[in-house]
Amino acid sequence: MTTNITDYLTGLDAALREIGEQARPVIDAALPDAGSAMWHGHPVWGLGDVPGRRPICLLKAYGSYVTFGLWRGQEITDPSGLLQPGARQMASVKLRSTADIDATLFADWLRQARALEAN
Repeated sequence: MTTNITDYLTGLDAALREIGEQARPVIDAALPDAGSAMWHGHPVWGLGDVPGRRPICLLKAYGSYVTFGLWRGQEITDPSGLLQPGARQMASVKLRSTADIDATLFADWLRQARALEAN
């Protein structure tokens, strides 16, 4: 079982690893005060004890893409229309290549998501 984010990313196929390795610094930069941990087998960032009480986002690799998910993604403003609603209040986007990583857009989503969890 993978116990840290670096090992998780290293264990992915090359294309998915590249996506994860380019998405991770975008998340870290937008959430400098957030903690990160492995939770249910994939990386999660959040406030307080992570994993746990106030998760903000996750990365999760599948066969041909990496999901970038936001726990309260349905509550944030997304003028791009890229976020797809999921269970409860979650929303996510499938990253099929590094070209799908929009650092400015993702940072905006993360700032909004962090603000929701901080309240």
